Amino acid sequence: MVCLQLLHRNIDCIERRFDANRGAIVIKCKNLQILRLDIPGQEEALNIADSIETLSTLEDISLWYPFYFRPRQFDILEDGWQAFNVESELTRLISHADHSWRISHVNKDFTVCPTYPETVAVPKSVTDELLLASASFRDGGRFPVLSYYHGDNGAVIMRSSQPLVGTTGRRCKEDERVLNASLRPGKKGYIIDTRSPNLIQMAKNRGGGCEPEVNYSQWKRVHRPVERHTALQESLCKLVDACNDSRASMDKWLSRLESSNWLGHVKDILTCACLTAQCVDKEGASVLVHGGEGIDSTLQVTALSQVILDPDCRTVRGFEALVEREWIQAGHPFNDRCGKSAYSPARSRYEAPAFLLFLDSVWQVYQQFPCSFEFSTQFLIVLFEHAYASQFGTFLCNSECDKRKLNLQRRAVSLWSWVNRPEVLQNYLNPLYEPNKSVIWPSVAPQSLELWSELYLRWTQDNSILDETNKQILCIKEHNKELRTKVVRIRRQLMDLQKEAIEKGLLAAGNHGNTETASEAYSSSAS
Repeated sequence: MVCLQLLHRNIDCIERRFDANRGAIVIKCKNLQILRLDIPGQEEALNIADSIETLSTLEDISLWYPFYFRPRQFDILEDGWQAFNVESELTRLISHADHSWRISHVNKDFTVCPTYPETVAVPKSVTDELLLASASFRDGGRFPVLSYYHGDNGAVIMRSSQPLVGTTGRRCKEDERVLNASLRPGKKGYIIDTRSPNLIQMAKNRGGGCEPEVNYSQWKRVHRPVERHTALQESLCKLVDACNDSRASMDKWLSRLESSNWLGHVKDILTCACLTAQCVDKEGASVLVHGGEGIDSTLQVTALSQVILDPDCRTVRGFEALVEREWIQAGHPFNDRCGKSAYSPARSRYEAPAFLLFLDSVWQVYQQFPCSFEFSTQFLIVLFEHAYASQFGTFLCNSECDKRKLNLQRRAVSLWSWVNRPEVLQNYLNPLYEPNKSVIWPSVAPQSLELWSELYLRWTQDNSILDETNKQILCIKEHNKELRTKVVRIRRQLMDLQKEAIEKGLLAAGNHGNTETASEAYSSSAS
């Protein structure tokens, strides 16, 4: 007998198939797995399918499994809810900012912007009154806030939503002052808009728009269109459909992969993130990133640019902090975006694989710099799975405000409480990791981008070779570590013997230097 454990929230859709006196239930999961249950008796199969479908589509979030999950297999060593406290993280972020930035609690009780956290980082010269005026001029109240501070040149990355300019050309001088306060003396900045000019014009007709250059004369506006919502969802569906077609010829399979345009979307995100990073690192210019609402493509770009710029974001804790700060606390609506995956025919217009596209983009950078990341690619897959269905509460809700209303921190367990346990985390560490303090510049050329087969093909191809390779790498690394330890121990023994020999007059002091040099050379070659 095979025991199958499957979260109801992991079920994307169910297909019922009947033949004679038998029934079959095909379960298509959000993690892209497909399961088939053969059940004797059509009525039994129908009843089971109806029950599973009902449980997998519960709308009341308080009835979902994270509110009932109580870990028995492990003790909570660290409270994941407190691991990345927003105020502590922002304080760390501005610690090298030469007192030019401050922590603001203008959004206390989420009264100004329901999708922002209560604590944000803003220019020190900007008062809370200015922030309130700026919030009234930004879609959803998402006024410009600090996302990243470059410790060497003082340039910053900020994010916001679109300004509410409209067809009348509405102006907000307070918003202009907020943005200008982030610039260093004599420097200009860039506004990177992730929408096409056509989308911006449509937004203007609905009351939105972009910053007029006449009013924001110290900023240069750049358009880098990034697809969102329906286009992304359709692209993912086509990609997964192609990956599951094992009977297609090579030419047809490659054609279907190309027609999905998924790697095209990955390229767009990488290109925009590299541009943002280049402005900050190469030109020393501050950047404001936004699209429409500022909760999808904006977060993809600001988060990925930090992976490129900041070596800390390529460590386990740093990447977790990045996901918390730039996705969860920044108001990405995980409930809406991850309601369905690639299989369900019933999808809402709010669903989109924005977070998956970000993880795929990180994976592309990982492939080009495999030794610069402390975590393995399996860690990225874990985040993907838990974003769509989880026994933990980390990715629940659309904002921190929603979590507060549900008292989530007291009623559910954080994913970080589990994944950061040493015995768990060791399974997601990169054995090739060598700390790299430099900025890493990925190639965005088409030939440099690959299909993330480890994710999209993991249920249709054998990954045992890859698993075995990783085990061999771990063994080699462990053996190398043991050899280095032996070298250090033998070197110490040799130095002790030299010292004893000199004291007894068996070895001249001059010869001691030559022997030590030889031992040092041996130790260096062993390393």
